[in-house]
Amino acid sequence: MAQSKVSWMIGGAQGTGVDSAANIFSRAAASSGLNVFGKREYYSNIKGEHSYFSVTLSNSVIRSHMDEVHLLATFDSETIIRHAWEVESGGGIIFDPKQTSEKITSIPTLEKNVVSGILERLKGEGLGNSVMDVLEVAKKNGVKLYPLPYVDLLKQVGEKIGETQLSILSRMTNVMAVAASFALFKLPEEHLFKAIEQVFKAKAKVAKMNIEAAKIAAEYAVRNFSNNGISFHIEPRPAKEQRLLINGTSAVALGKIVAGCRFQTYYPITPASDESVYLEDHEVFESREVEVLAENPHQAESMELNGKGSIVVVQTEDEIAAITMATGAALAGARAATATSGPGFSLMTEGLGWAGMNEVPVVITLYQRGGPSTGLPTRHEQGDMLFVLHAGHGEFPRIVIASGDIEEAFYDAIAAFNYAERYQTPVIHLLDKALANSTMTVRKFVYNDLVIDRGKLYFEWPSANGPYKRFEFTDDGISPRTVLGAAGGIFWNTGDEHDEFGHISEEPVNRCRMMEKRMRKLETADAEIPDREKVIIHGDVDAPYIIVSWGSTKGAILDAIEYHAQHGLRFAFAQVKLLSPFPTKLLQELLPRYERIICVEQNYSGQFAQLLAMRTCIKPHNLILKYNGRPFSFSEARDTLKRAIEKNEARIVTNAGA
Repeated sequence: MAQSKVSWMIGGAQGTGVDSAANIFSRAAASSGLNVFGKREYYSNIKGEHSYFSVTLSNSVIRSHMDEVHLLATFDSETIIRHAWEVESGGGIIFDPKQTSEKITSIPTLEKNVVSGILERLKGEGLGNSVMDVLEVAKKNGVKLYPLPYVDLLKQVGEKIGETQLSILSRMTNVMAVAASFALFKLPEEHLFKAIEQVFKAKAKVAKMNIEAAKIAAEYAVRNFSNNGISFHIEPRPAKEQRLLINGTSAVALGKIVAGCRFQTYYPITPASDESVYLEDHEVFESREVEVLAENPHQAESMELNGKGSIVVVQTEDEIAAITMATGAALAGARAATATSGPGFSLMTEGLGWAGMNEVPVVITLYQRGGPSTGLPTRHEQGDMLFVLHAGHGEFPRIVIASGDIEEAFYDAIAAFNYAERYQTPVIHLLDKALANSTMTVRKFVYNDLVIDRGKLYFEWPSANGPYKRFEFTDDGISPRTVLGAAGGIFWNTGDEHDEFGHISEEPVNRCRMMEKRMRKLETADAEIPDREKVIIHGDVDAPYIIVSWGSTKGAILDAIEYHAQHGLRFAFAQVKLLSPFPTKLLQELLPRYERIICVEQNYSGQFAQLLAMRTCIKPHNLILKYNGRPFSFSEARDTLKRAIEKNEARIVTNAGA
């Protein structure tokens, strides 16, 4: 029976090709016309620990993963043991029959509490402690079992391509699992072969070997499993528009290139490093002329981009160097940024304060992960929001924007530079691990009408304007800015309080005026930034209930409210994108219209709910929280929203994800 969406998962030890397999599967599905959402989970080690990738396919827009698995593709024992319980009745498990006798207690990478929990469940079913016992439970639950004899099939591949070393042949096990999955889902295999060629485009021989392996595995699956196929299928439809299959870090990197960022610093840290690595791989690129919104005629000359373009990417010795080097580049006139995660951002706070004091338009891209300290280096959380809003001693303005999905991440990366230069203040672009590592199909990015807003920037100070005052008192808090070395535009920078020229000053009246001037930028930004860039209203605006949230919970919430709308439960959803300056007036007018306000976020304390109460005096009726290191799923959002309405629980904590 055809479904509106289906879920596929593959798992294995890190370093055995789980990511490449998921990449091939996702590319092939997208190429066939399906929409794709992929979620990547992995341990914070290089090799050996368990990793898995879940991919949801749909003929309509898909924005989040689901907890229910329709087909589980495995080539190791641990994946069966961890995930067999998640497979839906009517779904299936692909597995290696040689592994079924393995004892659960013999797998060294399984944590003790996981082992004891699984053994307890098996004991309750009257079963033993082997992989086969886990499969028996799945079978009792209506799951279909598909033994795929990898070694025997690999030997057939070897005979066909003239390769006898099993160590070489075994590298294609992951692709065979993908091919068998494609056959069970009844998806067109030509897209699979095309995806293999794309993934291994630099290695023609490897691509050819993997295509042969895929053909043999698919033929085996059709021959042996067709009479007992899974109950879940999806019919691909031709795409109506061009789409991209992309992850979050690549989307942000592309946004930075389009925005005119020409200098990026970083110190390696998960998951932020992927963005800078992408930029390093594309340091020279095709460019084009972009329109410049000129406050004066002296700024336009810097952004004429014809033919080739380039970006300098520097891996620094630490995060302190990263923020200060990016700040220096911004002072010199480049659009400059740095990218980091929570622990790295902690080290950047003194440099952030220096940039705030000196009104430097530097962009910090921050990918949240589980904390505190090293915390969960490769896992997900929204735990840095309150810290980001107040990081650094003393008070200085910063603009903070939070992207809700991968498509927004691209456009927000562009907006971050415009905000930074227009308001001459640091801008923090807040994302998280879920957005960084998720993969999804999005509409082709459109930027033909892109405007580069460099604000009050001069490359030469007109002598007719009088002496240049870098920190001139102005009504909007924004002073004319020159780049270092500009003729007639000499100024001084210091970490101390200063006068209009930049000279150190501790005089009380000057201190008050300078403090008020800097902070006035947030008032200016709040007045100028359109409401649509502050808060986006989704769903049924006339519904009795409203969800308020921020960041990557967006996709799961949207998928859940669409589901509930079909079943008579109506929600509006206010996605808050601008966290500083906070859209106080907008939310004070909007939220009281609704019977129930439900806040959804991924941290322990309900940080956004605290911020909302502090800024608007409005307290949500219900909190839905998650802080186990895994992102919100559609399934969790669906179930917890219903529970909030039906049971009116003030605090609901959800905990799905292996």
